[in-house]
Parts: sequence; C-alpha cells; structure tokens
Amino acid sequence: MPSHRLERVRELLKREIGEAIRREIPVEEAGLVTVNNVDVSGDLRNATVFIGILGSAEQQKTGLTLLRNQRSRIQDLVAKAVILKYTPRLRFLVDDSVQRGNRVLDIIADLERQGLSKA
Repeated sequence: MPSHRLERVRELLKREIGEAIRREIPVEEAGLVTVNNVDVSGDLRNATVFIGILGSAEQQKTGLTLLRNQRSRIQDLVAKAVILKYTPRLRFLVDDSVQRGNRVLDIIADLERQGLSKA
C-alpha cells in the first residue's frame, strides 16, 4: 500500500501533467488526451503516466508521438508547478482500459438484447 505522501504526490502530478498537456498538445492534431493515472517510483525520480487518447487512430498515433517529443517541456512545466526535491522523469504509456471497459459493456448489452429477443 502506497504511503499517504506518495498518494498525494501522485494526485498532484496527475493534475499538473494534465494541465501541461492541455496547454501544450493541440487537440486538433492529437485528439483529446487525458491522464488516467500516474505511477511514481518510491524515490520520486521516475513517473509512468498512463494516458488515454480519444480520437481517430491517426490522432492517437500523433498524440503519443507529440507527448514523447514534448516530454522534457511538459516535465519542465510540472517542475515549475510542483516543488519537489527531484522532478520525476516522465514516461508516457497508453492506457486502453477505458476502451476495453466500454467494449465489455457493449458485449454485455448485446447479450442482453439477444436474450430479450429470444424470450
């Protein structure tokens, strides 16, 4: 179980990274980028940012490329907003759990419709 301090740092980083992305990454090119979660190492030197990108497949690919190219800029903006001894090095990963969850809900709804139509 993460410590209370680590949990607070994760939430603060999540909010500030989301703000930095909102300011730096254009929605027209990259789709809507959301920060789903941030996993911070115990020494606060590394952070894995789980992102969701809503948009076309091309926008998702472009969005991830832009995030990886703008990593140092986003990291600098976060460093100015969050005062820590070390600014974590950010690593962006696509989190497709929302899409998978929606797909499961669609399958359940289809099964329910099929069950009702047979009854």
